[in-house]
Amino acid sequence: MAVKTTFKENIAIALQSIAGNRLRTALTALIIAIGIMALVGILTAIEGVKQFTNDAFAGLGANSFTIQNRGSGLNFGNGGHRKIYPPVRYDQAERFKKKFALPSVITIKLQLSGTAIAKYGNQKTNPNISVSGANENYLLTSGQKLAFGRNFSAAEIEHGTNVVMIGNEIKKKLFKNEDPINKLIYVGNNQYRVIGVFASKGSSAGFGGDKFCVIPIVKANQLKDSSHTSFSVTVMVNNPAALDATIGEATSLFRNIRSLNIGSDDNFEIERSDSIQAELSGQLAYMTMGGATIGIITLIGAAIGLMNIMLVSVTERTREIGLRKSLGATPAIIRKQFLIEAIVICLIGGVLGIILGMAIGNLIAVQISGTFVTPWRWLFAAIALCTFIGLISGFYPAKKASKLDPVEALRYE
Repeated sequence: MAVKTTFKENIAIALQSIAGNRLRTALTALIIAIGIMALVGILTAIEGVKQFTNDAFAGLGANSFTIQNRGSGLNFGNGGHRKIYPPVRYDQAERFKKKFALPSVITIKLQLSGTAIAKYGNQKTNPNISVSGANENYLLTSGQKLAFGRNFSAAEIEHGTNVVMIGNEIKKKLFKNEDPINKLIYVGNNQYRVIGVFASKGSSAGFGGDKFCVIPIVKANQLKDSSHTSFSVTVMVNNPAALDATIGEATSLFRNIRSLNIGSDDNFEIERSDSIQAELSGQLAYMTMGGATIGIITLIGAAIGLMNIMLVSVTERTREIGLRKSLGATPAIIRKQFLIEAIVICLIGGVLGIILGMAIGNLIAVQISGTFVTPWRWLFAAIALCTFIGLISGFYPAKKASKLDPVEALRYE
């Protein structure tokens, strides 16, 4: 009971000291808040991006792969270099689609531009619209869904009709609350009739977000401006267990289409959807470790600052410590008082840092294509870290205060 009472008294005295030195407390808490803000902010931003990428790849599933003339481009190391092979021509992609015998859904796609402008009447978008050509299976293999409207018809694909499916952001920019279906818009220098609007997936810097549109693949083939333009072929199998066998069959067929000899290496890449996600998750794990390291280094600086301020506090309150000791306070009680004071200040700064870190981290995540997240494990870790920093930073000042001689302390000016 006596221990409980003493503990309550120490907390009360610590809180009184904090309230009586508001400026010092505010500065000390701000030091901790900056450190926690850096840690939580960086990790929240990374968590937001990680959540977005998981959602982006979830629609693709683990039962698809893409044949293309280069690597995925997700590798942040090795100087950003990727293997690039001869382009995949449209006739090669079509031959593959017609000859591939295993049960699957096949999409042929061509990226035309990432800087197009879409116009309707007096309204136009920024020059950041991604334009792709694809066949009728695009919706099945891309993870995209239509909010309203329809997919390409077989006749539109065959004849390369000037029709387009647009992203939700293009719809909002050009049409506001107006129905865009069957309206004529310009994308670049070509006019198209809108037949569908994709469901929103949020803004994205690396995956196109809602600032994209898709036209029939034959029309895209007519518009390509270079013989070096490369198509991609995405294959989705019905049974994930058959994925490896399907990749083997696809590799064999495409080697024949590319006229490769038995001893020749493949001159194309096959990227599995699950391997791309795993590779990106690995890169994000390295980013998380880097962010945590930066945050911890910042917190070490904050802990040193807190220790310095607590030592100043001990010096300023030497007479108070001497008075308390003369009234019967033991070294253990004095030590606990300063430790509790350091921990409380750390927790005040920690809560402020968590709030600011979450706000800044989510703002950054949303701007660079992430989603809003609440990283609970990092929040609890931040609280525990604040308590630990309070103990470490307050230990030496508390020990110094507890060893002061009461007579000498009372004489201190």
